[in-house]
Amino acid sequence: MSSETQVPSLSRRGVLLVIASPSGAGKSTLSRNLLETDKEISLSVSVTTRERRPSEIEGVHYNFISRRRFEGMREAGELLEWAEVHGNFYGTPREPVEKAMAEGRDVLFDIDYQGTLQLYQSLRSDIASVFILPPSADELKARLERRADTGADAIRKRLSNARIEITHWSDYDYVLVNDDLNASFATLQSILAAERAKRFRQDRLAPLIATLDRGLADLTR
Repeated sequence: MSSETQVPSLSRRGVLLVIASPSGAGKSTLSRNLLETDKEISLSVSVTTRERRPSEIEGVHYNFISRRRFEGMREAGELLEWAEVHGNFYGTPREPVEKAMAEGRDVLFDIDYQGTLQLYQSLRSDIASVFILPPSADELKARLERRADTGADAIRKRLSNARIEITHWSDYDYVLVNDDLNASFATLQSILAAERAKRFRQDRLAPLIATLDRGLADLTR
């Protein structure tokens, strides 16, 4: 085969997969299952100004930085999104995310609707967002009650927060009702596969089409 008719290998731009849900709807389990089974996607590691907890690992759970450093990153435009929670700052560094996308690696985001809307402002076409809903309010409460570390006051607060969070369901590209974990996970995998195959992510399609056209022209002379 001549060099002119050889088909170039395909590469793609990475997908930014945002998964959000009210506490107890299943986001953490679905995210963990995806990270364990799909080696092409990794979790976005946020920076935060709060103190590291004993169980947390630097660079795995968060990158822990000073308030001054955080403010400097924010002012320099080095954060894709950020928020203040209980007096501490959290944010997503821009550079590692953009590097991963350029290399065709996917990035998983575990952020709330406010962070999602901020990401949309910078990288909307790169994002596939999924909102996870529980099948019912009673089931959501039951799931929270099954957590050993969740007291009655915390459950009430999380249920109250859930009322706010679910009003933003229409801001997301996909919505899954998590009444069956295995079925929901299969759907999530299908969503990611479809997003990876979208035309605009295939950055070598134009050269491929040109090569195919030349090869077909040679064959039909």
